[in-house]
Amino acid sequence: MKALHLSKLGVLVAAAALPIALAAPASAATTIAFDCQADAPIVGPQQVSLNQDADVTAPATVAPGGAFDVVIDPAPNTVPGDVSGNKVKNINTFALKFPIPANSTYVGADLAGGSGLGSTAPTIAVANGVATLSFPGPIAGGATFELPTITAHLTAGQSGTIETKLSGTSYSDPGLTFKAVASSIIGDVTAPTACFPNPSPVFTTTTIG
Repeated sequence: MKALHLSKLGVLVAAAALPIALAAPASAATTIAFDCQADAPIVGPQQVSLNQDADVTAPATVAPGGAFDVVIDPAPNTVPGDVSGNKVKNINTFALKFPIPANSTYVGADLAGGSGLGSTAPTIAVANGVATLSFPGPIAGGATFELPTITAHLTAGQSGTIETKLSGTSYSDPGLTFKAVASSIIGDVTAPTACFPNPSPVFTTTTIG
């Protein structure tokens, strides 16, 4: 994950698997295409497409009931300085969601690194089978930022496969949300933005057994 394909905004984080003592880990460089809708005042909803690269490392296999990790390493990205002739002042209030994979149990997660995200460090919270990475920002327009590397700790079930991917299926069921603040002829405007991966790839598949 070291290539950057997006000149606007993208965010990526997920959870999956890596056994403590089995099989060599697999590594997948993934590009996520986000379909986003910004609820802009006056002009109404605006559609935006965003891409984000990341390296996802997970095991090929894990023992039944075994402990395992996944490492997600998002690429750096840059906030646009201008959109449709309007200066972007900042983006803020991030929340990125990913489901705890079927056939696994969430134990915890560690965050390391990251830069340009504002004075408040990102956190991960889990509720109702969904993990959410969030931080308030802001990140100024034109600035480069990088999300932290995430190591998610999971426990395998007794059988089956463990697939990892992002949450989100539509604008009304987003996997990523944030607010964009821009200067316009009517003054500063804030556009709440909802995104979902389209298509939604499977990042890793780990076989229990």
